[in-house]
Amino acid sequence: MPQDGTYPPLDVPKPVAEGVWVVDSGPQHILGQPLPVRMTVLRLADGGLWLHSPTRYSGPLAQALRALGPVRHLVSPGTAHWVHLPGWQQAMPEARLWAPAEVVARAAGQGVTLHPHGTLDAAPPSDWAGQIAHEVLRGRGFVEFAFHHAASRTLVLTDTVQAMEPARLPLVTGWLVRLLGAAGPAGGTPRHVRLLMRRHAAANCEAVQRLLALAPERVIFAHGAFFAEDGAARLRRAWGWMLKSLPDQAGI
Repeated sequence: MPQDGTYPPLDVPKPVAEGVWVVDSGPQHILGQPLPVRMTVLRLADGGLWLHSPTRYSGPLAQALRALGPVRHLVSPGTAHWVHLPGWQQAMPEARLWAPAEVVARAAGQGVTLHPHGTLDAAPPSDWAGQIAHEVLRGRGFVEFAFHHAASRTLVLTDTVQAMEPARLPLVTGWLVRLLGAAGPAGGTPRHVRLLMRRHAAANCEAVQRLLALAPERVIFAHGAFFAEDGAARLRRAWGWMLKSLPDQAGI
């Protein structure tokens, strides 16, 4: 078992459900600690591929994806998941790049110019409306778009739920993951992300209720062992801290 948190084989599409793949990658290092990272790939009704939180680009990975369908959309779902987009956009200029306005601004603040074809906002783009619905979760300096793929009943998150496995991580990293409340198998929202999200508690709780009402079969996220089954129930537990924060809105 690797001690860097990753889920080999890396940088290859692995099937999860009909029209759904994950690409595990990493490790990425945050404050010197290795963490796993994941891209999710969905196939749209027209056969094109929709890439959520693209991980590091490589020619072999691009070739493997093209064997599944043409890459039509590159999607940055939130604040911290945009760093690999320039490589993908350079290699696949025909693909449309989508990102929240906050992500474009943050990248610019770090000297990186993204060239989005469209800005993610309250309504899904016509490119995938009726196939992928979304909700927006916000915090102080934080945004995450949560996407639900109707055909496979798959919910795709990024950082608002994590379930990293301490046994796969170095000792110190595993201890930090437990301390932050982001350890698998139960998973949860890391404590620092909770603090950011509490500023928009009411709106976030309403968005969470709508996502739970979709009853996803599986929940895929960027860091850790995702919920391959019993998705809605496990997600309800992972987000219990948010639902309990507003008792009058907690009924689903």
